[in-house]
Amino acid sequence: MSTYTETISNKLNDLLEKTYDAEKGFKKAAENTNHTYLKRYFERKSKERHNFGYELNNEIRSFGERAEKSGSITGVAHRTWMDIKALFTMDSDESMLEEAIRGEKAALEEYKDVLNETSLPMSTHTILLKQQDSIESDLRTIKRLEDLH
Repeated sequence: MSTYTETISNKLNDLLEKTYDAEKGFKKAAENTNHTYLKRYFERKSKERHNFGYELNNEIRSFGERAEKSGSITGVAHRTWMDIKALFTMDSDESMLEEAIRGEKAALEEYKDVLNETSLPMSTHTILLKQQDSIESDLRTIKRLEDLH
């Protein structure tokens, strides 16, 4: 049976793994576009996810638990799919935006699940809420980018 700390650690490590995936995915998207604004947007999102990972990593360690070091196999497959799609799709910028929107929606669901289903310490709750708010805000931005593109 898991202890409270192990349960929290597992949930945060799952979120951390997906954060690493998002960081790498946004970096890959930035490499696959020549659109200046999109490139800057994707680079900024990659850096943001790097910072999210740093915060989550520190929070996990504050529990005396071990943080995961890399992304998931699903994330690797997703980035490979983005590369292939960018290579063969006429409108790869639009495809990457659609994929970014899908990924951000999935991230929001992950955050909501952790925030709603777990009795979190205040420090963890604060970090996750701040990160969730940032993702929600940027999801509105990315949807506007898709409309402009």
